[in-house]
Amino acid sequence: MANITLTAFWRQRQIAQGTLSELLQQIQSANIQRESVFIFNDRSGKRLDIPLNGDIADILAVYPELAETPVVKSRGRPKLGVLAKEVTLLPRHWEWLATQPGGASATLRRLIDRARKTGKATDNKRQRHDRAYHFMYEMAGDLPDYEASLRALFADDEAAFTASIESWPQDIRQYALRLAFGKEEESQGT
Repeated sequence: MANITLTAFWRQRQIAQGTLSELLQQIQSANIQRESVFIFNDRSGKRLDIPLNGDIADILAVYPELAETPVVKSRGRPKLGVLAKEVTLLPRHWEWLATQPGGASATLRRLIDRARKTGKATDNKRQRHDRAYHFMYEMAGDLPDYEASLRALFADDEAAFTASIESWPQDIRQYALRLAFGKEEESQGT
């Protein structure tokens, strides 16, 4: 699993991007009021509430899921990431699973793998929309054409989305475009 990258904004300007430790170093070297920094998870678009006062090591210790961690190798099925969790199904579902080759777990894994393959484009689109929405809600709600940008986002209309965010501050516009459509804005000399 790749390291989670984060992006930090101060006011309407992007001031840092990278892993948590890289981000913290960039923020601490910037001459800004740290309490007004907004940090976003690049994968989800959600704002993270990370206190920026204190030692980098202490902050990293509080957020181990965001820290760069080495892969620990172990023996057996845990190496594959197998987790035991509860699944609740109706009796007719259990009856059908009992008739499938390989048992219930193997059948569920096959069904999930098939659904992941066939629904990948739909899932990717939904994830793009969700992450852009989360960011835009936090940073762009008061900006011009916010509602029009949301309509264009959820219609998956990149041209209309780009047009509706044209007047937004450059860093917010670029990040929203990257989250929404996985694209970097063309350099316009600004």
